[in-house]
Amino acid sequence: MFTGLIDDVGTLTAVRDTPAGREFRIACRYDDLEPGESIAINGACLTVREHGGGWFTVAAVVTTLDRTTIGDWREGRRVNLERALRVGDRLGGHFVQGHVDAVATVTGVETRGDARLVGLALPAGLAELMVQHGSVAVDGVSLTVNDLPAPAALQISLIEYTLRHTTLGTLAEGDGVHVEADMLGKYVQRLLKDSTWSSER
Repeated sequence: MFTGLIDDVGTLTAVRDTPAGREFRIACRYDDLEPGESIAINGACLTVREHGGGWFTVAAVVTTLDRTTIGDWREGRRVNLERALRVGDRLGGHFVQGHVDAVATVTGVETRGDARLVGLALPAGLAELMVQHGSVAVDGVSLTVNDLPAPAALQISLIEYTLRHTTLGTLAEGDGVHVEADMLGKYVQRLLKDSTWSSER
């Protein structure tokens, strides 16, 4: 479980294929990681395999590669990092599972006053989970739904702090980003569908 509050931006220093999957070595500020620890990398929950002072490795299996942008990652890429939530931590963002629902495409980036507005085209089935001013995780960052300008469109508004402390400041039209809908909305949707199915039997 995570909160979507990024606490470091790491850099991929090595990428290779292994029997465990596509392995990534990531340079970071952490020096107290543990093998088997969960860590969100651009919003995808992965497991620490090996680690040392200022670096760790993770591996992504084929099912993860199929539903994320991770298969396209190369050395030098910067990624948002968040360690798993501990009991007693402040919940400054929202509950994020680290389970990427889909990859959305950036349709436009514009600056309006002191905010940077980013438009996203959502895949089928994801837009119905978005609520005006509700929560959404984009590349692991907890954000507020700023607008829903079209049936399959989402707009987020990025503040200066987010631009400085995450990778979202480099987003450009055509980029793919990981999107995780608010898990509360997903549970409500499932319960309503199950209720409808039961009443029709």
